[in-house]
Amino acid sequence: MSDPLASQPDAASAPPLPLRVLYVDDDPALGRLVQRQLGRLGFEVVPAFSGEDGLARLGTERFDVVALDHYMPGQDGMVTLRAIRALENPPPVVYVTGAQDGRLAVAALKAGAADYVVKEVQADFIELLRAAFVAAVEQVRMRRAHEAAEAEIRAARDRFEALAAERALLLREMNHRVGNSLQIIVSLLNVQAGATDEPRVKEALNSARNRVSAVAQVHRRLYTSDQIATVALDQYIGSLLDDLQVSAHREHGGITLAYDADPIHIDPDRGVALGIIATELVINAMKYAYPDGEGPVRVKLRRVGDRLDFTVEDDGAGISSEKPANSTGLGNRIVRAMSMKLGCEPIFDPRERGTCVRLTFRLADPGKA
Repeated sequence: MSDPLASQPDAASAPPLPLRVLYVDDDPALGRLVQRQLGRLGFEVVPAFSGEDGLARLGTERFDVVALDHYMPGQDGMVTLRAIRALENPPPVVYVTGAQDGRLAVAALKAGAADYVVKEVQADFIELLRAAFVAAVEQVRMRRAHEAAEAEIRAARDRFEALAAERALLLREMNHRVGNSLQIIVSLLNVQAGATDEPRVKEALNSARNRVSAVAQVHRRLYTSDQIATVALDQYIGSLLDDLQVSAHREHGGITLAYDADPIHIDPDRGVALGIIATELVINAMKYAYPDGEGPVRVKLRRVGDRLDFTVEDDGAGISSEKPANSTGLGNRIVRAMSMKLGCEPIFDPRERGTCVRLTFRLADPGKA
């Protein structure tokens, strides 16, 4: 048999047939009257003449709604109401009594009744009863629809969270493998640089190693972090500078790096671009800023509103109009190419002594806004 609650109209219209009503009242004459008059309106009314009888019928039959009289010998309506509410998936209950007592109505509603009707053997009592039945069934239908919608939302959220967790795991695994592969390339370049006695070849291999290392650092950070969509830029640049400082002690013993940064998160692609720029600018300063081999290189990373301000500066010889004999200009081309990826251009701030290169760009990627 189909569930009439599944196709129930609004509370002002008659319910679909048949709508089964259990009418629990110790007055047989009133029970027959309700059964006859509601039957004409399309209801199937089954009488029960005590609370115990009503509970027994509910245990073996299906009813869409229950009308429950308050005053009954033995087990009264309130006790029966509580017993009905304790059943699994109980039907809604309309409480019926001849007492004009607001406290009784409130007590019934608090105990779980769907509605309350004062019993009067007049035409409006049947109409009020009918309206209460329709409203109670509609209330159940709406509650079930609401619960089903909430269950679907929870299931969809669980599916989304499971997919997000799986995606995060796959991205971490991908970053792990890419990071490992890049680290192997870094090691090979390092070995190759150590195997040659040609200064320009060694320098080219070391530069390539540093560029690959800048990319590998991002992937290592992504697979070891809880965040896979962004990278902590301040920590990432700091790690690159630590590696360059170790290199500086070997090749440029008197160069010192100073780093000052605000906590900033950024997407990995632009993080890589800025990491490569930082690597090129710092290495360039180490190589050309101090002919005598000693001096500071300062790197700053600042958040200014919705923009990021990045500078690399030194107190050295400054920018010469003549390119050094051993310079290929590749580093400068790389810096400009990576700057275009960030949506900016490197700015060379004028100063009496030394060099300062500045980049300023929006933290939010315009292409992903």
